[in-house]
Amino acid sequence: MNATPTGRTAVVTGASRGIGLAITRALADSGARVAMLARGGEALAARANEIGPAALPIPCDVSDADAVARAAGVITRTFGGAPAILINNAGVFHPMPVADVTPQEFANTLRVNLLSSFLMVHAMLPGMRARGSGHIVTIGSVADRIAMAGNAAYSASKFGARALHEVLRTELRGSGVRVTLVSPASTNTSIWDGIDQAGTGRFPPREAMLHADAVAAAVLYAVRQPAAVNVDELRLSRA
Repeated sequence: MNATPTGRTAVVTGASRGIGLAITRALADSGARVAMLARGGEALAARANEIGPAALPIPCDVSDADAVARAAGVITRTFGGAPAILINNAGVFHPMPVADVTPQEFANTLRVNLLSSFLMVHAMLPGMRARGSGHIVTIGSVADRIAMAGNAAYSASKFGARALHEVLRTELRGSGVRVTLVSPASTNTSIWDGIDQAGTGRFPPREAMLHADAVAAAVLYAVRQPAAVNVDELRLSRA
C-alpha cells in the first residue's frame, strides 16, 4: 500500500470550508501539494495561509466553464501536468419542496453539484489518461441513492453525480485512472448554517452528524491503495 500521497499533486474543489477544507488539510498533512479551488478568494487565501506552502489557492467558480479552463491552465503549469488526484467536492444544499424551488434555484444546484464535476473531469482527464495514472474522487451523499421528500434539486444533482462516477468507472477501467465515490451521511459543516431542519427528525441534530475529518479519512484510504486496486465506492454513516 502507498503509505502517503507524498510528492503527489491534488486538486480539491469547494476547498475553503467543510469537507473540502478537511480533505485539503489531510492531503497536505500527508505530503501532497494541493490546489484549492473555491469562489471566495479572501476566505480561500486565509485557509491556504493556515495550511502553508503545500496549498495553492486558486479562486474559481467551478460551475463556469471559462473559469475552470483558466484554473486548469494555472494548475497544469504549476504542477507540470494534470494532478495525480482530483477531488470533486463543491456543492450547495438548499432543501425545499419541489413546488417551492424556482427553476433558477434548481438549475444553480445542478450547475454547482453536477456540472462542476463534469467540467473539472473534462479539463483534467486528458492529461491523466495520457500519463496513464490519476485518481478522480467524487464526494456524493446519502442523497445520491435515497430520494427524500423536500430534496428534489440536491438529490437530482447527487444522483447525477453518482451516474457520472459510474460512467467514468466503466470508461476508465484498465486505463490507469481510478475513480471513487465517497457518499457520506449528513455531515456537520457550515453548509447547515441558516438551515433550520437539522435535528427535526428529517435530519439528525448537528452533534449527531458525521465529522468532516471522517470523510477526509475515507478519501485518504481510497487514494492510498495500490495502483492495481480501485475503491469503487465508500458509504459512510454515523455508528
